[in-house]
Amino acid sequence: MAEPHVTLSQPDLDPVPEKLREPLEEQLSSALQRATEVVSRGYERDGGSVDEVAERLLVQTREALHPDIAAGFQPDRTELRRIAEEIGRRAR
Repeated sequence: MAEPHVTLSQPDLDPVPEKLREPLEEQLSSALQRATEVVSRGYERDGGSVDEVAERLLVQTREALHPDIAAGFQPDRTELRRIAEEIGRRAR
């Protein structure tokens, strides 16, 4: 599985927020990648539906983030489901 990556798409940012975009994307991507590893190991032990695995991904990702960032993190649910499906396929 390719490592998941978070991309923030917000056109027309002012210069200061634009400078923060790349570090924030890196932090979010790192948290999601770590969550994918943790949830994958847990799936091998506990299994679960795609929706349950996607929810675990979201929870694990948010747990790895600063609370203020976690509160604002609203990932694409379709992408989380895609990652969850891939976790299930790899475990078979």
